[in-house]
Amino acid sequence: MSPRLFYRTIAIAEAVTWTLLIGGMLLKYVADAGGTPLLIAGSLHGFVFITYALTAVLVGLNQHWPIRLMVVAVITAIVPYATLPFDIRLDRTGRLDGDWRRVATDDPRDHTWVGRLLRWMLNRPVVLISSFTVAVVAIMAVLLTLGPPGGRS
Repeated sequence: MSPRLFYRTIAIAEAVTWTLLIGGMLLKYVADAGGTPLLIAGSLHGFVFITYALTAVLVGLNQHWPIRLMVVAVITAIVPYATLPFDIRLDRTGRLDGDWRRVATDDPRDHTWVGRLLRWMLNRPVVLISSFTVAVVAIMAVLLTLGPPGGRS
């Protein structure tokens, strides 16, 4: 899976979970259907939001995005559906072009400890996928321990 396809898939999933979250809120607050739909949709959206944020950083590092662009990518997930036009803009400006950076180039950014670590992990997909998954689950667990946004009701 290319960086472009990986990023695009998670960006679309993030937008889809916004729809589920909004639907869950409508069911709870308008249709008086109880809190279960919102709990499920909110949990799923939170999980995909975290996955999107880590994906934006991973792809951003691979594609040599400036830190500012990675931060903007993460911020787009806060605004409903904003990941979709942002993804289109990244694609149109060539920011998603290319493959995973498994070998060092002449670019000085490839010779930093971050670049070396990224290449090391990209050359060990099981380690990368495991680390990525553990990071998503750990962040989700910490956030669930802290409680839902807006507090408990």
